[in-house]
Amino acid sequence: MYQVPIRPGESWMRARVRRHVHELLRLALPVIIARAGLILMALVDTLFVGRYGSTDLAHLSIANAPIGSMIGTGTGLIIGTLVMTANALGRNAPAECGAVWHRALIYGGGIGVVLMILCHFLEPLFALTGQTPEMSRAGAEIAIILGWGMPAALVYSVTAFFLEGLKRPMPGMIAMIVANLLNALVNWLLVFGTWGFPELGAEGAAWASTASRIFLATALVIYVWLMPGHAAFGIRRWRGWRWRDWAKQRQLGYGGGASIFIESGAFAALTFFAGILGTLPLAAFSIGLNLIALVFMVALGLGSATAVRVGVAHGRRDLKDMVLAGWVGLGVNSAVMVLLGAMLWVWAAPIAESYTTDPALIPLVVPVILVSTFILIVDGGQVVVANALRGRGDAVVPTFLHTVSYVVIMAPLGWFLGIHLGRGAVGLFEAILIASVVSVGLLAGRFHLLARGDARASAAAGATA
Repeated sequence: MYQVPIRPGESWMRARVRRHVHELLRLALPVIIARAGLILMALVDTLFVGRYGSTDLAHLSIANAPIGSMIGTGTGLIIGTLVMTANALGRNAPAECGAVWHRALIYGGGIGVVLMILCHFLEPLFALTGQTPEMSRAGAEIAIILGWGMPAALVYSVTAFFLEGLKRPMPGMIAMIVANLLNALVNWLLVFGTWGFPELGAEGAAWASTASRIFLATALVIYVWLMPGHAAFGIRRWRGWRWRDWAKQRQLGYGGGASIFIESGAFAALTFFAGILGTLPLAAFSIGLNLIALVFMVALGLGSATAVRVGVAHGRRDLKDMVLAGWVGLGVNSAVMVLLGAMLWVWAAPIAESYTTDPALIPLVVPVILVSTFILIVDGGQVVVANALRGRGDAVVPTFLHTVSYVVIMAPLGWFLGIHLGRGAVGLFEAILIASVVSVGLLAGRFHLLARGDARASAAAGATA
């Protein structure tokens, strides 16, 4: 069993909690910056296009609705890369870590190509959701541009998960910082047509995102190929693979991909509801969603770090440490989200004004931000607990619980509050809040029940021995 140094006068539990908090924050900070960088790209796109014009912002928002769902689903499908890498590291089997990466590169790249092809056929989907012909056409054109970056987005995610599983998240953070600088530069050049470049509006922002994703994938793959210790991990030694050899890695991805597809698909439905409400409600909803998505990356980073801590403990069969890692992750995330939510509440008006100069849009954005402050706490909590469950190897039940929370509850409730009761973008965000409360409650209950079951099984095994 893993031994944690205990200070004089310190209890065993206190020592372990201290260790988990320290390791969680050490792992999570670079991951948070890297994850936040993904949303920061979308934030920069939104800021540039929002100042270019509300109509272009609506077009970009409609295009990003399915694109976000696609990337999220693809990322979920390869989440097994992180868990299996962490498990192999916990078993002290470094060569298996490299094999995990090799398999995931082929798998993730293939998923990216499929998603790129699908991006060429989205206009009928937009029309079916009630968007105007002009909105459907413009959104589809932007989606095609974003589609060219899909394979790179999945290759980047695979490699970032691999490095996080190795407890080496810093390269991903550095690459993301550079990519955001590149994204801002290309936005500046192409949205407004600076320095003689064509003035492309929302399409310019899409090209900026695609270029940044290609840079990210290239930079991280080169780093892994050259990184210190690459020989021990078998990075340059192809071991071959058979379909059955990595069934567990894929199965974890099936659950993760299905969960994210369900959740992001439900959020896409809310975006389509906002589009039915009109251009200004859609813009307000998109701004609010972009803002909470940016802060949500803090929770996603803490969730990834929690999955690594749980996964490593699971790999060495340390039940008590595995359970404690999950609850510490949830506790730290809750404290951080309360602090960030309070900041958004205080600065709601200035934040709204930074997104848009449209005097008709600002009054719609402020109440959306206020509701978002509560969403952050529970939505962040549910992603941390879901990652803890995946770190333990639980893939199927969290997917079912996400379906209940975001398809059965959030989507219909969003239509009822936002459209039927006429509460607009605020009603859509109230539906997100209610669904997230249900989700975190169900997932936390699942983690608790599994921990009790593991404890009983361990006690029975000990008695038999």
